[in-house]
Amino acid sequence: MNPDIRPLILLSNDDGIDSRGIAVLEEAVREMGELYVVAPETERSAASHALTLHKPLRITERSPRHYAVSGTPTDCVNLAIFTILPRKPDFLLSGINHGANMADDVTYSGTVSAAFEGSILGVPSMAFSLTVPEDPSLPLAFETARHYVRLLVERMMAAPPSPSILFSVNIPDRPVSGISGIRVTRLGKRVFGSGDIIRKEDPRGRPYYWIGLSPKDYEPDPQSDLHAVDHGFVSVTPLHLDLTHYPSLSRYQSWESEADPSGVPGPVHGLGAHPLSS
Repeated sequence: MNPDIRPLILLSNDDGIDSRGIAVLEEAVREMGELYVVAPETERSAASHALTLHKPLRITERSPRHYAVSGTPTDCVNLAIFTILPRKPDFLLSGINHGANMADDVTYSGTVSAAFEGSILGVPSMAFSLTVPEDPSLPLAFETARHYVRLLVERMMAAPPSPSILFSVNIPDRPVSGISGIRVTRLGKRVFGSGDIIRKEDPRGRPYYWIGLSPKDYEPDPQSDLHAVDHGFVSVTPLHLDLTHYPSLSRYQSWESEADPSGVPGPVHGLGAHPLSS
């Protein structure tokens, strides 16, 4: 990165271009570079890493360097990098999400998926999420989020990481004075049950269901993001896209045995005969 050129920073999210979270994100890093905001025109929470292939996308310029896209967070990042921005961004920031994205949540999260797409396209990326208060009438702790966004982005810009790594940051719903510190964590594991799906009936007696209520219980692990946030720490989890389970490569190498000339696979060592051979 040329030190004489201001960094180009792409901002996106999944709560939509009109969300308070992305406005606070922009406020937090306004002086750090040249900013472009490219975000969904409506809320696309839990869109995961969806890419729109079955219908055309439209881009609306809301104001200078602020663009709304009729698609997913992944669509936004693609269109920003290949269509909207004058050059490849130096950094991508996603959020600030209205709600945590920890443990298993990252596989559903549009906020984290925007950062994943930035990583795929070779851009150092960081996703920010803010836990919500138990009382929905209370405001979110955006002042705390603004403080830690600025701090962590400054650290990332001072020593840019490999684009193959992205960071998922979760910020507790507390005032700055109530934050215990920052912890670098791994993904935790929630404990799910049937109670996480709520069944109700409409006026005609037909059932309908609500899915996605985050369980509060999690497996004990002091190194996890869930534990850190539960104890008042800002959690920073480095993630990468290689989902390969490397120990299994050698464990299941015997599956590479050749099929017989008829095209029917032969017996696999350790698994018994093929069902069609019995």
